[in-house]
Amino acid sequence: MSEIRAAIVTGASRGIGRALALALAAAGSPVGLIARDEARLQAVAAEIIADGGHAIFRAVDVTDAEATMAAVSALADELSALSAPVGLLVNAAGRIDGEVALWEADPAEWRAIVETNLVGSFNVSRAVIPHMLDAVNAANAQYCRVVELASGAGAKDWAKASAYTSSKAGLIRVAGHLHEAGYALGLRAFAVAPGTVRTDMTGSMELHQGRKEFTPVELTTNLVLSIHRGELDAWSGKYLRVTHDSPESLANYEREHGAPAEGARRLAITPWGDGDPQSAEAMVPKRG
Repeated sequence: MSEIRAAIVTGASRGIGRALALALAAAGSPVGLIARDEARLQAVAAEIIADGGHAIFRAVDVTDAEATMAAVSALADELSALSAPVGLLVNAAGRIDGEVALWEADPAEWRAIVETNLVGSFNVSRAVIPHMLDAVNAANAQYCRVVELASGAGAKDWAKASAYTSSKAGLIRVAGHLHEAGYALGLRAFAVAPGTVRTDMTGSMELHQGRKEFTPVELTTNLVLSIHRGELDAWSGKYLRVTHDSPESLANYEREHGAPAEGARRLAITPWGDGDPQSAEAMVPKRG
């Protein structure tokens, strides 16, 4: 990167969001931290500062659009004062619902999960992206990037946790939308599935009780750092899973095969055969 680019990370008080904030700061990026728990955010910021990094934070519920807009505006102003325009947004805030079938789900919980995971991402992206595009337009940067922390559960059908799977599938679609809507403006977007990382959330799930092996969170932090450095822009709009994809494997693919196909790793309907009008070719988005 030709200049220091700041990052804003949601869900930064714990789990994968915290790990991403620490990794980005250690790599030299000032970070703006967002989560609901102010005490935990303060602790993460203090840890970053003690290690020589720059961190600021705002405690806010991302489901509150007005409060999120105000928090992001304050963070962007403070980061600009450090001569560090925001170049990366990581939407990592997320929750999971009960592991039951849809008709057994609690309506209030179902709505709350979708509002945090999907509506929360919308609220933050809507607030942050204009600041990033302003930096691009001011010629401070060539590109800006958004990472949606998705899930393998959003890319397949599962008999449980329908709010979680639906919202994570929505985030994969949001990454594709941002790619289509923002590509010509310098915006790149990625849906990143982190695998099964040991966190408070996975620890609470029946599915993972007794599990011995977890996905190292470093696989996610390494991939996001590579995205932040602009090394994976050819994969914008696509779904990347850290258990199968690494900066090295994606770079090797590009060297051997060129840029991935426009419709590759995009959320789409599987056709029943070559004669299906919902064919893979018909589902490839066309920009412009």
